[in-house]
Amino acid sequence: MSKSIRLLIADDHVIMREGLKQMFVFAHGVQVVAEADCGAMVLDRLEQGDIDLLLLDMNMPGLSGVDLISRIRSQYPDQKILVLSLHDEPEIALEAIRAGATGYLCKACSLETLLGAIRRVASGARFLDPHIAERIALGNPGLGRHPYHGVLTERELEVLRLFAGGSSVTQIAEMLTISSKTVSTHKARLMEKMGFSSSVEIIRYALTQQLV
Repeated sequence: MSKSIRLLIADDHVIMREGLKQMFVFAHGVQVVAEADCGAMVLDRLEQGDIDLLLLDMNMPGLSGVDLISRIRSQYPDQKILVLSLHDEPEIALEAIRAGATGYLCKACSLETLLGAIRRVASGARFLDPHIAERIALGNPGLGRHPYHGVLTERELEVLRLFAGGSSVTQIAEMLTISSKTVSTHKARLMEKMGFSSSVEIIRYALTQQLV
């Protein structure tokens, strides 16, 4: 029998937490083991361990949003974080992912979509709300004019994936056992080849092409 995914639900609205817990009672392979209503409680509970996935609202009292995600990623680099938010703006979703969220989903989603996202993120994969991904692609027609990433070398593609996944130049250098200067060179070359003008475009392209 496969082990259940142990969830920490972080949302400052009691009715939201209770509703999610009721839904997950009937979901196979998903178990709510803790909950929190603020950023401080999230950090306290993560310190205890045994949390496979943090289901996180973007807006809570005190430390929250991108700042909380960055803090979690710094203290618990392997923690999987799925943001479940009212905000459906692509910019907010990209900021959350760039800060270290493993996935982003809007609260207007169906239970089926939510469970699928939970299982995908828990398995180590990335997830972006399909509607947001579509808006990113349709709202940025210039993305379609970028050359296909097949023009990149294996190392350049590797750097693109890691950078889009939220790793810094220093972290990529450590993972690939190369210097930070070399990583920066690869990044500059891949941006030139792909016609990217900013780091955000790297993330957008990687998400729309499902490279992360």
